[in-house]
Amino acid sequence: HGDSRGYFVETFRQDKLEEFLGYKINFCQDNESKSSKGVLRGLHYQLPPHAQTKLVRVISGRVLDVAVDIRRNSPTFGQHVAVLLSVENKKQLLVPRGFAHGFVVLEDDTIFAYKVDNYYSPQCDRGIAFDDENLNIDWILNHDELNLSAKDTKQPKLFDIKDDKEIFEFGVDYYA
Repeated sequence: HGDSRGYFVETFRQDKLEEFLGYKINFCQDNESKSSKGVLRGLHYQLPPHAQTKLVRVISGRVLDVAVDIRRNSPTFGQHVAVLLSVENKKQLLVPRGFAHGFVVLEDDTIFAYKVDNYYSPQCDRGIAFDDENLNIDWILNHDELNLSAKDTKQPKLFDIKDDKEIFEFGVDYYA
């Protein structure tokens, strides 16, 4: 709801999300980052038993948010979705367990928020290369405009991950 004073928006309702998903989900932690234009974070995921579902949104600014299916033997393995999230469109993206997640910041002073249903575990933290040509992700910005952490520049390509313990398997219930 908006008027001359500003706006009010309900950004999360547990019951409505669970009704939409068809299963229970319990978020345990909220995270927030502030970044400049060109910052690319990802593509990240956590292995079981610390796999995470993320519900992401932008509080200020604009990002291109990307989720990649990393469930081996999935009909959509290696495919991605890319969604523009902004303070104007108020869209959110749910990134389920079994998907890698990343985003590129399109405006300075962007604040990005996400809920997770499992705590961060350094031992289970993994990633895949943001520039893996097999994923064919258009990050919108030119490569020389991107600002990545040292860790994110050294991630393996998805199809180079051969160890089944380092990836998800399609058909496994990672919420059990």
